[in-house]
Amino acid sequence: MKLPVTSLSKVTGILTVIIVLIAAGLNYFDDPEPVKYQSMTEDAKALEENFRQQNKSCFILGASGETGRLLLQELLDRNIFSKITLIGRRQLTFEGEAYENLAQEVVDFEKLDDYAAAFQGHDVGYCCLGTTRAKAGVDGFIRVDHDYVLKSAELAKSGGCTQFHLESSRGADKNSNFLYLKVKGQVEADIEALGFDRYAIYRPGVLLVDRQESRPSEWVARKFLGAFSAIFPTSMSVPIQGVAKAMVSNTLLQPEQKTEILENKAIAALGKSSGK
Repeated sequence: MKLPVTSLSKVTGILTVIIVLIAAGLNYFDDPEPVKYQSMTEDAKALEENFRQQNKSCFILGASGETGRLLLQELLDRNIFSKITLIGRRQLTFEGEAYENLAQEVVDFEKLDDYAAAFQGHDVGYCCLGTTRAKAGVDGFIRVDHDYVLKSAELAKSGGCTQFHLESSRGADKNSNFLYLKVKGQVEADIEALGFDRYAIYRPGVLLVDRQESRPSEWVARKFLGAFSAIFPTSMSVPIQGVAKAMVSNTLLQPEQKTEILENKAIAALGKSSGK
């Protein structure tokens, strides 16, 4: 049964009041302040041009998903790679001249060894591949979010890829008692063991997606998170566009360590630093 809009508005108002009362307490557990990225806005153009001159190529896993689609758009807009390849289980259809030079490789994730050639010759890899337990069941979730992701990373490393960017989740921990966080943490660790020259892990909080939903529960959830974000914009959630922008902007930087983990607040800060 669908609730009338007036009732939903009342519920939203009550939730907003609750948020105001508990936000200060929750802020105690917030991510530490990011200590970099502050000057990147003014340096972005120079960083992009320097990277562009290196004539590098990349691939994207999960380009059909929410983050993957925006990541692709961001890469095309900023034009920092000489070649972009989408690797997925089906051919994607795009409209517009910007997509004309995209390469696509269709693979069977159950037989990835047979498609090793698709992972060869890329300098940078982006992985936004994932599903949910609700969609795929326990075994399917583990297979996609761990097995497919890890095997793809292994093939990319063997194929010459030196830089790997993984979209993970806030709270990822291989020792967690929660399946979702445990699987996310385990694949993070397993990919680190492969020894990429550079490995970036992105752990966003709740992803805010700007889309229309028909179910009242989803409408209320968006309003709830929107109100929370108005109080602490980088505390528990981040716009999905910000994650895509952060992944591209971070590609341009030279970290001090081979492996870096960007928590929600750092993602939000870096996502804003592109100046777009």
